[in-house]
Order: sequence, then C-alpha cells, then structure tokens
Amino acid sequence: MSGDAGAVDLTGFLTLTKREVLRFLRRPSNTFAPPFITNVLYFSVFGVILGERVGTITGVPYILFILPGLVVLGAVSNSFENASFSIFHGRWNEYIHEVLTSPLSYAGMVGAYVLAAATRGVLVGGLIATIGWVIVTALFRPVPVEEPAYLLAFLLVITLLFASLGVIGGLAASDFDDLTVMNQFILRPLVFFGAVFYSLEDLTPLLRDVSLLNPMVYMVNGVRYGFLGV
Repeated sequence: MSGDAGAVDLTGFLTLTKREVLRFLRRPSNTFAPPFITNVLYFSVFGVILGERVGTITGVPYILFILPGLVVLGAVSNSFENASFSIFHGRWNEYIHEVLTSPLSYAGMVGAYVLAAATRGVLVGGLIATIGWVIVTALFRPVPVEEPAYLLAFLLVITLLFASLGVIGGLAASDFDDLTVMNQFILRPLVFFGAVFYSLEDLTPLLRDVSLLNPMVYMVNGVRYGFLGV
C-alpha cells in the first residue's frame, strides 16, 4: 500500500512540476524577453560605457566582473517571483483547491512549486550568462568558466532557496501589492547591495562590515568564483 501511495505521490509531483514549468515556457515574452532586454542594457551601459572608465576590478574587465552578479539578480528574482506568483494567483482565483484536494502530499506540492521555480531561475540565469559571454567575447576574448561544477551547484542552491522563500511569500501575501513589495523593495535592493557592481575591497571598513551582513554578498561572490575563479 505504501508503494502505491509513493507511486501516486511521484506521479502527482511530476505532473504538477510539468504544469508549472509549461506555465512559464508558454509565455516566453513574459519569461525571457524582459531579462534579455534589461541585461543587454545593463551590459551596454554599466559594462561597456562605464567599464571604459573603471577599467578592471580584481584583475578582470569590469563587464566581466559584473556578469556573475547580474546572473544572481536574474536567477533569484525569477525563482522567487515564479513561486510566489503561482501560489498567490492560485489562492486568489481559488484553483489551488484542485491541488490541495489531490492525493499529492504537502511535501510533494511544495517540492513541485519549488523545483519549477528554480528551473525558471536557472534558465534565466543561463540566458543572462550567455548574453554577457557573447558581449565579453566580442569585445575582448573568449572567457572560459573557471569552475563550472561549482558554479552550477551554487546556482542550483541559490535558486532552490529563493524558490522556497517564494512559496512562503505566496502564502503570506494578502494582495498583489505584497508580492511587488517583497520583490522590488526587499529582494532586489539586497542583490544590488551585494557587491554586484563593486568590490568589497573598494569600500571603507565600516561599509565593508555592514555589507558582510547581507547574505547576497556571499551568493554573488560564490557565483563569481565559479565564473572567474576569484
């Protein structure tokens, strides 16, 4: 009997995951177009134009230095947004009851939403990395990824973490404005002040100590190590 229940749970988990993944894949103009346009602008303005004045940071061109941080920004934002919006939209329109009354366990439900949201985060992060790599290659030279296994593992952990936080956010939100506040006024500022556009070594000791309280600093630096080995 337990084997049958496990099979039902696995089938439900895979089905719900597939539904959530197809939900964002069916609308590429919403899923991939905004990060594509936004990051082309980031790389053009910050990486190319500002990069000519900045030169290098920690021995690498500025455009290459900001690449990992922009990947983290896109990955965590999309992971969090996908999970929180999907959960809250289901609550708002009351179709989440179909999931809750299914034979799927609560762990399976949460796991499906988290995995689908993390998948979106990894795909968007990969898109941003590709954009940056193409621009860097065109302007400088082909740049190999120094620690690909470390990079992929770190990106998976980050997206799974923020997808899980997105599930919590979707359950806690009382209206769509709450989701906007969580993403735009809490999550994104944490990433922007997470050493995306600057090195901690360039800060005063006080600002450096304050920055180290921001968990995004460690995530950005972890992804940067995977890309650049620094």
